[in-house]
Amino acid sequence: MNVEQDRIIIVGAGPVGMVCALGLNRAGMKVTILEQEPGPVQDQRAASLHPPTMEMLDNLGLAQDIIPLGLVSPTYHIRDRVNGKLVAEFNLDALKDEVPFPYVLQYEQYKLTRDISKKYQDEFAFDVRFGRKVSDIRLHDDHVVVEADGPDGKETFRAGWLIGCDGGRSTVRHAAGIAFEGFTYPERFIKIASDFDFQKYRPEYVYRNYLSDPDEWCNLFKVSGTRPGGLWRTIFPTRLDETEEQALAPEAVQARLQKFFPKEGSYDVEYVNVYSVSQRVAASFRKGRVLLAGDSAHVNNPIGGMGMNGGIHDAMNLCEKLPRVIRGEADESLLDLYSRQRQKIATDYVQAQTIRNKKMMEERDPATRQKIFDELAKVAENPVTAKAYMRNAGLISSLEAAAAVQ
Repeated sequence: MNVEQDRIIIVGAGPVGMVCALGLNRAGMKVTILEQEPGPVQDQRAASLHPPTMEMLDNLGLAQDIIPLGLVSPTYHIRDRVNGKLVAEFNLDALKDEVPFPYVLQYEQYKLTRDISKKYQDEFAFDVRFGRKVSDIRLHDDHVVVEADGPDGKETFRAGWLIGCDGGRSTVRHAAGIAFEGFTYPERFIKIASDFDFQKYRPEYVYRNYLSDPDEWCNLFKVSGTRPGGLWRTIFPTRLDETEEQALAPEAVQARLQKFFPKEGSYDVEYVNVYSVSQRVAASFRKGRVLLAGDSAHVNNPIGGMGMNGGIHDAMNLCEKLPRVIRGEADESLLDLYSRQRQKIATDYVQAQTIRNKKMMEERDPATRQKIFDELAKVAENPVTAKAYMRNAGLISSLEAAAAVQ
C-alpha cells in the first residue's frame, strides 16, 4: 500500500478549499483537491471579502489580480426599511492606518475559486480533480483512505491528512463522527439578482445596504456579475407558511421586488434561489488525521458576510500549522490548537454576531427596535466606537482573539 504521508487531501473545491490548497502549496505541501462537480460552479453565494481576508489573499498573490475585477466598497449602511431613513453609516476608510485594504471587495466566491483553479492548477503538487464524488472514507492512526467515483470509475486516494471543506452537509465531518451543534431557522432566505440599477434611482444607496423591517427585512448588495453594469442582489426572508415553490414562482419574485422598489414594468431577474439557513458549529475541528474548515466546520446566516471570510481565516490558520507538523517542526498538539482557536471564533464571533445581526434586522417590538437604532447611530457617530464596531464586524478583532487562545 502506497501512502504519501506528506500529501494532504482536501474534499471540496469551493473558496475555502481552494484557498487552503493554495496556502498549503505555497508552504511546500503536496495537495490533492477532490470536487464532485465537473468544474468550477457559478454558484451565487458569498461575495464580500473583508479587509483581513484581502490581506490574506494578497499574501497568496491573489489580491492585485481580483481587485480590478470586483467592486471596492468602503462604506455600508444600516437603514430602516419602514421609513427609508439611514440609521448608521460605517466607512472602513477610518481603518486605513490599521489595515492595508480598508474596504470590502465585492467579488463573487465562484470567481475566486475559478481564478485559483485556472492560475495554479498546473503547478507542481497542486492536483485539482473535478468530477470526483467521495463515496467512502477510512480513517487510520497514521493515514487516511478516500474513495471517489470519477469519470473513469472508482478511484482510491491515500494520504497522511484529510481536510473537509465540503460544506454544511460535509461527508468528511460525517465520516469522522463529529457532531454539528446548533439550530436551523424556521424560515428560509430568498436571493434575487437583477440588473436594475437601484442606485440610479436611489443615489443614497451604497454597494452594501442592510434594511431592517419587522415584516420583511432586506439586504441589498451590488456585485460585478458577468456583464457591464453589474447586478444588484436582494435577500429577503420567506414567510413561515411559504413553500419554496410559492417563493420561486415568477409572480411572487416580481411582487417582492415591486414591494421593495415599485417601478413600471417587470424586473429582469438574472437568477433566484431559496435556501435554508442554520447556525451550527462542529464539536471539534479536528479528529485524528481529519481537519475541518469553512462550512464543514461552521455555518451561519449571511447577514454581515462572515461565512466565507471566517472559512478563509480557518484555512490560513491551518496552512500555518499543518506544514509544521508534517515537517516535524511541531507535534500534533498544534492542530488541537487550530481547533480551539477557530472553534472559539466561530462560536464567540461569527455565530454571536450573525445571530445579533438577524435579530436587529427583524426586531418587531417598536421600543426595542428604536433602542437598537439609537445605539447604532451613537456608535457610528463616535470615531472610537465606530472603529471598534467595524473591527468586530470585519473579523479583524476575531483574529486577535484567536491568536490569544492557547
